[in-house]
Amino acid sequence: MESPYGIAALWAQSDGIIKAVAICLLLMSVASWSVIMIKTTKLLRLKRSLFKSKEFWHSKDINIGIKLLETTSGQPTPFSKLINEGLAAKTHHQQHKNELHGNLSLADWLTASLRTSIDDSKAELQQGLAILASVGATAPFIGLLGTVWGIYHALVNIGISGQASIDKVAGPVGEALVMTAFGLAVAIPAVLGYNALTRGNKQIIDRLNYFAHEIHAYLVIGSAPSKAMHQLKAVGE
Repeated sequence: MESPYGIAALWAQSDGIIKAVAICLLLMSVASWSVIMIKTTKLLRLKRSLFKSKEFWHSKDINIGIKLLETTSGQPTPFSKLINEGLAAKTHHQQHKNELHGNLSLADWLTASLRTSIDDSKAELQQGLAILASVGATAPFIGLLGTVWGIYHALVNIGISGQASIDKVAGPVGEALVMTAFGLAVAIPAVLGYNALTRGNKQIIDRLNYFAHEIHAYLVIGSAPSKAMHQLKAVGE
């Protein structure tokens, strides 16, 4: 025998507004979990590149080092893009010295180019996080809207029937409160996922900024990063 209470009963006796709220929360949950799974998978891949960036300077050739920083499938990462951007900027500066940007020093030109690469990588890392922030901020209130409307709907039906005993009130009102629980169930993973991904992205960006110092030193001075870092404190700031 089917229970007169619970999710199925709530759905069966709810009107269009409650159904719309439930569907909206479901879509928000699917969207947030999709972002969490996709961004987490990508972040784990970048974490491997983060550790490999420390091994880059042990490579015998810069092309071998770039390959080391790419994914196992050969896809570029923010670290390999940073090196390629620096190499391209240096070549471009040397080949166009008679143009306006030729008046800039190689160090300044590389600083601007590396900063642009870092900003692009940062924007790419942050894609999708706005969805998590929006879901985390609005899902509880959408669930609360469903609860308020559900309680109103239940009380109207109780008033029409003229029966206000506890068994008649507890069921409909309790089912309406389930919408608040739905809203929290959608919002909590979104907030936790947003915080975790933001913290992971910050770790990548911090390492990317430090790596830019090293690349800048290598391309400008041609020395080992440890010998030239003190001359390049302004890069990445």
